[in-house]
Amino acid sequence: MSAFTETALLKKLGELNSSQQSIQTLSLWLIHHRKHHAGIIKTWLREIENVPESKKLTFMYLANDVIQNSKKKGPEYGKEFANILPKVFSHIGETCTSDKLFGNLGRILNIWQERGVYEAKMIADFRAKLNKQNNSNESNDVKRKTEENNKTKVKRSRTSSDSDDKNSAVLFELNGDGEQSPYLPLGDPPEPEELVKALVKIENSASSDAVVRERIANLPPEISEISCLNKLEDKDAAKALAKQVNEAVDLLNDYNSRLAAEMEERTKLASMLRDFQAEQKELLVQAEKRLEEYKKKLQKILAVQKEIRDHLSNLPDLTQLPDVTGGLAPLPSAGDLFNIH
Repeated sequence: MSAFTETALLKKLGELNSSQQSIQTLSLWLIHHRKHHAGIIKTWLREIENVPESKKLTFMYLANDVIQNSKKKGPEYGKEFANILPKVFSHIGETCTSDKLFGNLGRILNIWQERGVYEAKMIADFRAKLNKQNNSNESNDVKRKTEENNKTKVKRSRTSSDSDDKNSAVLFELNGDGEQSPYLPLGDPPEPEELVKALVKIENSASSDAVVRERIANLPPEISEISCLNKLEDKDAAKALAKQVNEAVDLLNDYNSRLAAEMEERTKLASMLRDFQAEQKELLVQAEKRLEEYKKKLQKILAVQKEIRDHLSNLPDLTQLPDVTGGLAPLPSAGDLFNIH
């Protein structure tokens, strides 16, 4: 991964767009260089105040992705952003007029509240600063309705694992206009050990319990048919049937509870797989880039190696030169030179 410099950061922020790949790539780079978090956030703040209104939402999506996905690495970004976000929301509330922007920022705040990213009181303060300078009561109503609609209009966009679609396996939400927002950041990707543990747990789920399923399949038909009550001949038969019904109710209640828990686990696992897959795809892209980079370096080094070999092959072999000192008288010593007769 490339080294951190402020010039590199400014270049990457300038090239940032609203696609998943662009936001995630820069987010991972920022998280990798989290030791520079103070300077990064200072630069981010300066840039979001200067970019056009149409790009401020992309900057906020980037901040959202960094805040949520850096939690496992450390709390630096979350704490540092908390210090400047009031200023950011005030700036947007005072200078921007787009209902779409306000609606999408309201959705980000909803996500933070649902996931406990920041305390409810702090999020309420962000929301108040965002709406404080809105141009009119009508715009306020539009934004409130937009945020309410966004809570219920959620859908997942799924594609095959080998798809090159930049939006594959990404959770989308609908904005107030009924259109897909450009990008909703993924959750915190799980560690491989967590994923394996969840997969093993699913293997032992209720739907895989053949014993209980066979017991349910073998329940007598009279416990579920009201018409069978007419066939009861005495009190003892009624008590026996009641006992069977009660046992069946307990069995089915327990199994249904296990199935409901399994559904929750499978939903959670699906999210984990989605987040893990997205992270691995991004890491694959980075690995491919590094491979190409080092291949080019290797070619340059091999070229230098060849030049050195060619140069060495053209140099004379001093061991093959004739002995030019053989048969000559030895040089006079210093004493011989200065000996006066």
